[in-house]
Amino acid sequence: MSEDRVNSGRAGANLGVVRSHNSALVLSLLRGAGADGISRLELAERTGLTPQAVSKITGRLREAGLAAEAGRRASTGGKPRTVLRLVPEAGHAVGVQMDRDALRVVLVRLDGAVVGERREGLDLGAGAEAVLGVVVAAVRETVRSFLGSGELTEAGSLLGVGVALPGPLDHARGVLHRVTGFPGWDGFPLRDALRERLGVPVVVDKDTNAAAVGLAAGGEGGSFAYLHLGTGLGAGLVIGGRVHRGARTGAGEFGHQVVQLDGPRCECGDRGCLEVLCLSAVARGEVETAARVLGVGAGNLVGLLDIDRVLLGGRTVLRDPSPFVRGVSEVLDARARREGLREEAAVGVVRQGERVVSLGAAEMVLGVGVFGRGEG
Repeated sequence: MSEDRVNSGRAGANLGVVRSHNSALVLSLLRGAGADGISRLELAERTGLTPQAVSKITGRLREAGLAAEAGRRASTGGKPRTVLRLVPEAGHAVGVQMDRDALRVVLVRLDGAVVGERREGLDLGAGAEAVLGVVVAAVRETVRSFLGSGELTEAGSLLGVGVALPGPLDHARGVLHRVTGFPGWDGFPLRDALRERLGVPVVVDKDTNAAAVGLAAGGEGGSFAYLHLGTGLGAGLVIGGRVHRGARTGAGEFGHQVVQLDGPRCECGDRGCLEVLCLSAVARGEVETAARVLGVGAGNLVGLLDIDRVLLGGRTVLRDPSPFVRGVSEVLDARARREGLREEAAVGVVRQGERVVSLGAAEMVLGVGVFGRGEG
């Protein structure tokens, strides 16, 4: 049996070694290097740490089972350099997406690869106890299927559970506000309730923010907006490489900008919101109209924040992405021409598909517990 597999269950007990910024930085570089690995000298050059400091950090990471040798690489002078890599199996995180009518649970390794997944229906309006029962059972079954124990506290490599669902909510305290269409959740302490039932650390955020966390961790740099059109409409914002949540963690309520005075009533209680106009057009089968409405909202966002890219996702978009990409692009192109801009914000579809939210929820756990991103 390999050393990696022997150590794969030890991360939960040994993560104290990555509580420093420098250790987390080294781990992030090991993750980015993939299976090819990276040498200690390269780690020192890219972190600004001394070779001695890097040697101490990598020694602790190897002892904890989080890093291992990946062979040797030819040197331009002197003896070949030892190359180190991340041990992906050394830790796992669960990502949960609670949608209004569906549940998705993924189990991922330290490198973000999915090793377990479960999908089933969910009625967010069934009440807290019923919903929590479904979520807890699904998380335990997903963990049991791969790690061999449904008791999360006995799964030694499990770092925690990230949960993403429609907002608004208080990310810092893990407390829900009045979820659009489901007022019964207002004030519910979801994070603490799940932590008590699961017995492991839990972080909670809006589905759009979770997706933004995952996209940024996966290499989407700069400033961008993730627009999620599914059972609702929201946005996750990344400004300068960091998720923007706002002073009260309420940023990104994109779907409830009013674009038609005295328009149709939205479930939020206002009239003419982007969400109700867009979803109504989809319900009528007028996808091109929905795409143009989405483009108007995207144009407002680009005009306010001057972002680089607009990424589209959510089940409604992903069923047939082309008209949405085309419609949003046309609106942004027209805006750029009117304002004499040399280039408009690029428009694309998330490559992670419908997993983008659940993967982001898992990344919230990894970011805090391992890679020091502070996004959870």
